[in-house]
Amino acid sequence: MRFSCLLFVSCALVFSGCSAGPVFKSPATPSGSTLGSAISGRVHGGQSPISGAQVYLYAVNDTGYAGPGIAASGTNTAVSLLTSATGNPADGSGNYYVTTGSDGTFSITGDYTCSAATPNVYLLAVGGNPGTGSNNSAIVLAAGLGPCSSLTSTTFVMINEVSTVAAAYASAGFATDPTHVSSSNTTLALRGVENALAAIVNLETLSTGVANTASLGTNGIVPQAVIDTLANILAACVNSTGPSSAPCTTLFANAKNGGASPSDTGTAILNIAHNPGANIANLFALQGSSPPFIPDLSAAPNDFTVAIYFTGGGMEIPYDVAIDAKGNVWVANQAGDKLSEFDAVGVPASATGYSGGGLSEAWAIAIDSGGNVWIANQNNSLATSDLSEFSSTGTAVTTSTGITTGGIDGPRGMTIDKNGNIWITNRSATPASISEYGSTGSPATGSPFTGGGLTFPWGIAADLAGNLWVANKTTSTISEFTASTGAPNASSPISGGGLGTPVSVAVDASGDIWVGDQSNTSDLDSALSKFSSSGTPITGSAGYDSNTPNSEYDRIAIDGNGNVWVADYDNGLCDFSSSGAAVSGESGFCYSHGTGQLGEPWGLAVDLSGNVWVPDPQSGASGAIVEFVGVATPVVTPMVANFLSPYGTAAVNRP
Repeated sequence: MRFSCLLFVSCALVFSGCSAGPVFKSPATPSGSTLGSAISGRVHGGQSPISGAQVYLYAVNDTGYAGPGIAASGTNTAVSLLTSATGNPADGSGNYYVTTGSDGTFSITGDYTCSAATPNVYLLAVGGNPGTGSNNSAIVLAAGLGPCSSLTSTTFVMINEVSTVAAAYASAGFATDPTHVSSSNTTLALRGVENALAAIVNLETLSTGVANTASLGTNGIVPQAVIDTLANILAACVNSTGPSSAPCTTLFANAKNGGASPSDTGTAILNIAHNPGANIANLFALQGSSPPFIPDLSAAPNDFTVAIYFTGGGMEIPYDVAIDAKGNVWVANQAGDKLSEFDAVGVPASATGYSGGGLSEAWAIAIDSGGNVWIANQNNSLATSDLSEFSSTGTAVTTSTGITTGGIDGPRGMTIDKNGNIWITNRSATPASISEYGSTGSPATGSPFTGGGLTFPWGIAADLAGNLWVANKTTSTISEFTASTGAPNASSPISGGGLGTPVSVAVDASGDIWVGDQSNTSDLDSALSKFSSSGTPITGSAGYDSNTPNSEYDRIAIDGNGNVWVADYDNGLCDFSSSGAAVSGESGFCYSHGTGQLGEPWGLAVDLSGNVWVPDPQSGASGAIVEFVGVATPVVTPMVANFLSPYGTAAVNRP
């Protein structure tokens, strides 16, 4: 199973009675340290106060990830900010805290300094009496405060199970447990953390501890009932007599990380966020008949993903998606001749989208290292085809007819190689071909390129070594080309590995090639095939199969931990481990809770914070894009940046 990380933090300060919106800025380390301001709030278990809880103030570290393969150590432990001025003695780890009163209230008054190196802070409430008459050591609840230097004397925070669920899911890419919270200090990592903080405003209001129904921009449906259900599951343990109680032992037995059981509620919700398809029925049963948070789910769900359903932005049959260096989400639409852009919390940059530049029936999208957006258009059912370019601000760079030279003909897939050249598959060309364009959109000499067994080419991906990999839909093969020359490699076409009707390609951090099928040769169902960087099949004749019925694997994305994410046209979002095991199970993560099943998704992308974005073209009147919050491990974006400094070590990197 995937083991990623958790960050208990918020995107914006939350004041008594209201919540502030996120402020997007260029990530940078503050120039100095400042004396901290007062913070007040209340700690609740369900709807009841927790007295005697120890409330800690921690800062998010930036000295390296605490995620997979890196042991939790002093180098990535969250920074404890409170000093002896709290009046309480330090705990066994040397960290200071304040204590909640009989009504659950607490106050921190100038007992800390905001660090220049670690500006983002969060609160942990540990232990306390939830009304049972004794201390419950299993209690760990959290709430985020955002930038430390922005705290004011009016900051008020409700720490409860809802705030803990929201923080865990929104920021699941940056910690191993509630006190080991960190990222690297690269620009993209700081942006990813900032965007993760921003997402909490979508999920709940921290000043009240209530789950939201709508996102910050009001164009997103938030799964309030899912958040409340997860909060109720935690509340069963929080409001018990302690770790040995029946609710806590059930929670810990069903919220494992691999074989390791948690010992507190904060780590338990982290494990659920990382494994949202595990032990659903047992966890759901914990909330009981009179749960404290409503509305909740009336029946056990397919999974415990938290998915936000966004509309607007000019979307009309949204088909493919790409993420830029700021975490903005760009959506190519097959109808309406529009390009849609959303910020990292789903707010549309334009209510009607961007037009012009030759947009018409878009099939593929990619973003270059300068932030320019490229769209391959089929144009009116193959009457013509063209390539469109837009600036990072949504201004059309190409003319109204786009770029029609270079052999573009019925485009299906697009990628950008390490030299910034744009490659497109032409499924309608005779003979079948791939087109190459320079960074300014000029066709390369010799474009389009043929040979290598190309037949009805669909998906395409570039690797770090300078090769291109193409899925040939109608011949159960893949082709390899050298990007510097456009020439097919001698081994092409390549068969085996369970290839049936290959349509999508992605390259992982090890250089292995993953291919998604619309039907596998052995069972006529979709499967994943895996090849080494030299084109040798790694999978057998059956490929890797989730056994999801009537599935079509149309797009693949690899996350920063090597998990393989698949847009399944007939079901939804599916997740495979780096070894090909189906993490999401037979049903996948296929539901946007509260809005029904995903309707024929084609594209997907993983962002800087570990969220997976899935266009849903058949949902509602004009389609939607669904954000599965915190299910993946963060990835460097745009994809071409993985090839460039300061990365360039793999085709997929964590920021």
